[in-house]
Amino acid sequence: MVEKVTRILHSQGLNRAKHDRLADMAARVGRVRADAWHRCSGVSTAARSPYDIRDAWMAEGCDWHGLPARLGKATLADALGDIAAAREAAKVSVRKAVRHRTRNDAAERQRLYSLLKQNRWTEDPFLHRQMRNQWRGGRSHVTNQIVADSGSYTTKLWHGRAWVHLQSLEQGQRIAIPLKGDRLPSGTLRIILQDNGEVAVHHAIDETQACSTKPGGSGTVGVDKGYTEAYTDSDGERHGEGLGDLLSQESDARKVKGQRRHQLRDLEDKHRAKGHTRKADHIRRHNLGHQKWNRRRTRHHQQVRDHLCQAAHAVVDKAGTIACEDLSASMKSTKVRHRDTNRRLNGWVKGVMADTLTSISRRRGSALALVNPAYTSQIDSRTGLLQGTRRWDRFYCLDGVVLDADAHAACNILARLYDEEITLYMPYREVKALLAERTRTTVGTAPPGLELRGLATGPPSTESEVPATVPNRAV
Repeated sequence: MVEKVTRILHSQGLNRAKHDRLADMAARVGRVRADAWHRCSGVSTAARSPYDIRDAWMAEGCDWHGLPARLGKATLADALGDIAAAREAAKVSVRKAVRHRTRNDAAERQRLYSLLKQNRWTEDPFLHRQMRNQWRGGRSHVTNQIVADSGSYTTKLWHGRAWVHLQSLEQGQRIAIPLKGDRLPSGTLRIILQDNGEVAVHHAIDETQACSTKPGGSGTVGVDKGYTEAYTDSDGERHGEGLGDLLSQESDARKVKGQRRHQLRDLEDKHRAKGHTRKADHIRRHNLGHQKWNRRRTRHHQQVRDHLCQAAHAVVDKAGTIACEDLSASMKSTKVRHRDTNRRLNGWVKGVMADTLTSISRRRGSALALVNPAYTSQIDSRTGLLQGTRRWDRFYCLDGVVLDADAHAACNILARLYDEEITLYMPYREVKALLAERTRTTVGTAPPGLELRGLATGPPSTESEVPATVPNRAV
């Protein structure tokens, strides 16, 4: 199956009159979207298909708030897709409740799962109650987007530039949107109006057409994900150095800016309480906006993603098989850290890190193998036994040898790839018992502090080692 990626084309030289016409269309599209969320996000339409809903709207003589029918139908389909996605997300918590309720009744669990999958959860009181608790509908306030299918626009190259001619509110007239570069969009477009008077055209294309097809390397490496650098492989090479500085600087800057905004918000409240409405409104309008805040956040996310993509390409350049730890689940740690440290660690973009490594390895033909991350930083990579102590970026072995902690963990991850006894979804307590048994069998005594049966010592101390709950998904 070929994956899809989104590409964004920006306009250049769009005049004010065209932008105003597009803004009028976006406002009408927003009303259609709001109607869809108001009428179709409840229980009554849960089992109806999007085609039935669209036909019912057309039978009612819907005027699409003045939009051309084609644009109105595309907007309705897009809104119904968002509603369905939100409803499916609510089912995740309901499935957990079903598993908890039917732990000893597999047939009942299968029956409830079937009703939930077929959107027939209104037939069962338990499912109905759970879905009503998790799925509360919603509202839409989006008024800056236009969704256009392939039949409502045309594209062409003129004087070395790409142009999109979009269907307008006036019959027989189209709005010509000049784009940067000579790339022509295709498929369904999402045109987003920006604050600078330009528009961004989002469209989906095949991943093979948009991304690098340079083949990866031929080696096999283990990769440890980190904070100060993105990846450290089992050869001791670091990729994406400077990631921690990039994340920490942005976290500290947002902290300072947030403190100042809180002071201004308190000042606004004081003026408003004293009846100085004009001054309070001036502070709210000119000092407490979100445009610069959002632009900075978007710019930071782009910088981090670019940094991680370069690091992932460097890993794939040397490896055809990559073993890495599965950190997709939430983590639990018993360490007590300073609040500044916790704030900076909360900005650790481990999800983006995993996505970039997965997508880039797939595009370039490298195989990515996920392994169980439990105790990969706490076993001796030379012996595979639960011996030694990790302190910050050093691992101290019992015989006095000091190893680099990240490279040491990457070696353990690579060894975990060939360990048939420790599976991906094995709970960390079972992993701990197995490692303790291996250590006892080899050395003759269990490591200090370990109880092979009770395991009273709890999870490992490092926050990046063990998931609090083991995910239930395929590799």
